[in-house]
Amino acid sequence: MKDKRILYVSSEVIPYLPETEISSMSFEAPRMVNSQGGQIRIFMPRFGNINERRHQLHEVIRLSGMNLVINDLDMPLIIKVASIPKERMQVYFIDNEDYFKRKATFTDEDGNLFEDNDERAIFFAKGVIETVKKLNWSPDIIHVHGWLASLLPLYLRNYYGNEPLFKNSKIVTSVYSKGFEETLDEEMQKKVLFDGLEDDTVAHLATPDYVNIMKTAIDNSDAVIQGSEEIPEELKTYIAGLDKPSLEFKSKEEFGQAYQDFYTREVLNEEVE
Repeated sequence: MKDKRILYVSSEVIPYLPETEISSMSFEAPRMVNSQGGQIRIFMPRFGNINERRHQLHEVIRLSGMNLVINDLDMPLIIKVASIPKERMQVYFIDNEDYFKRKATFTDEDGNLFEDNDERAIFFAKGVIETVKKLNWSPDIIHVHGWLASLLPLYLRNYYGNEPLFKNSKIVTSVYSKGFEETLDEEMQKKVLFDGLEDDTVAHLATPDYVNIMKTAIDNSDAVIQGSEEIPEELKTYIAGLDKPSLEFKSKEEFGQAYQDFYTREVLNEEVE
């Protein structure tokens, strides 16, 4: 992995949010690449329940200030950054007052999904891509974790399809156990189509439940990793039916070498040294 550039885009990363399969692997995988001499960038949303003072987040003025159009509304993009102690790894945070100020991640105090989770996912995907463009940092691999980050493959392959910075970037999506029940906003497909995407690229989003959102991510990815021991059977079958490299579940204790080999051999089509 020496000198390889890997962009990690995740809905959750420890130590900023509680430990889950997603937040843990979104920390362990970049740490592994970092230790092998690779270059990494990590992006996540700046949820309101992240303690900015304790984690020493600060705004990056030169990266902030852009407006992203979400469903015909201009939404200001704020970029913050922090360093994970002892790891020499920087994390970039995508922030917006309307979408991420509330003191919770995906649901309200009664456990109901936020009504604008679909727009938050669109904003996060666009915000990451626009920020990486400003950094002028061309990743070899983009590894996506968590359903809130799962629109990034769709937008990168379609909305930003001609962007030279990402011309040779390979997208890997990790699929985890079911992320939420019910569906996101039923207008989600229409909001994505507002950005000029082709109807067939967003067909799954006619019913924006967890399985269909992940199918959309998988369709626009170059490779897939099973991030949880158990994932929905429908997704397992869907992945098996595609002609794409896939990696079965690996625990936190055994993933290191397996991910390195998968990145190198299957994703980048290079020989393992």
